[in-house]
Amino acid sequence: MANLHIQLHLVALFFLSSLILPSNCLPALHPKPPVALIVFGDSLFDPGNNNYIKTTTTFQANFPPYGETYFKSPTGRFTNGRTIPDFIAEFAKLSLISPYLQTGHHEVLTKGVNFASGGAGALVETNKGSVISLHMQFNNFREANKQLRLKLTSGKLTNSKTSCEKCCVLVQHWK
Repeated sequence: MANLHIQLHLVALFFLSSLILPSNCLPALHPKPPVALIVFGDSLFDPGNNNYIKTTTTFQANFPPYGETYFKSPTGRFTNGRTIPDFIAEFAKLSLISPYLQTGHHEVLTKGVNFASGGAGALVETNKGSVISLHMQFNNFREANKQLRLKLTSGKLTNSKTSCEKCCVLVQHWK
């Protein structure tokens, strides 16, 4: 009986001590948000990359009614509001993820970048010549990642708090 009494006290002690541990001792319970969100996909994820390529208006969304509900003007997103990555970025407390081909943005991945292209598919042949294929999206990521690593190692990007080793990658699944 005394043994059972001691065991119950030990269980209670361990339980109570777990309640008063500082939160930084339990990192799994309070994970830090990803530093950057890297996105690949088609029109469900495209924030406007197709605005920057030579293609037909079939593969562009930079005219009304696209973007009117949330952004109040067309953004290149194939929706009148936000895309799935926009909601994920908001939930993760990140800023909106910019299109890769947006002027000046293609060199830096520190805050995340979106490579998606409306009309793209898992096969290179899908809408070939009119969109940025998934294969090309991955090639663009490799090139941007190489540029980022060069800047980080050369000291040209000293204020950056990230590298692509601390990224959350979002790839749309095609059936």
